[in-house]
Amino acid sequence: MVRRTVAVAAALVLLAEAVGVVVLNGIMARFVSGQNMSLDGMDPQVMAGGTWSLGIASGLFLAACSALLALTGFRDRAPGRAARILLVVCAVAHGVLGALAVGLVGWGAFAFLMAVLGLVVLPLVAYERDPAAPADPGGGPEAAASGAGPGAAPA
Repeated sequence: MVRRTVAVAAALVLLAEAVGVVVLNGIMARFVSGQNMSLDGMDPQVMAGGTWSLGIASGLFLAACSALLALTGFRDRAPGRAARILLVVCAVAHGVLGALAVGLVGWGAFAFLMAVLGLVVLPLVAYERDPAAPADPGGGPEAAASGAGPGAAPA
């Protein structure tokens, strides 16, 4: 029951974070497009477009991770391989951003990012693989002892 609650809570937090990232990048894009100077010859409209693109891509990534965590919580099953990879990438990104946030923004941002990191990682470790599935697809030690393993010649 706790793991379902954590997965759904993580999904809601990531969805709120996705909206916040898009809004924050929109505000930054608005400031950049309103300036009359360029950065090393770059057009401010190009920089604003890049900021919007990064914000939308980041928001979609976080929304996809949120959907995967919501499905994990509602189904009460471990996420699949592709979902696990996406969630691990999300967790690593939060860890790196948390390390950067200490120096750039402060300890409050670090604490928030580490809390989200914990919420993303906990469903990954709380859900075990399907216990009914065999651990060794080759047949295990009994098959190896009888010569019926994956490398054995057919009889």
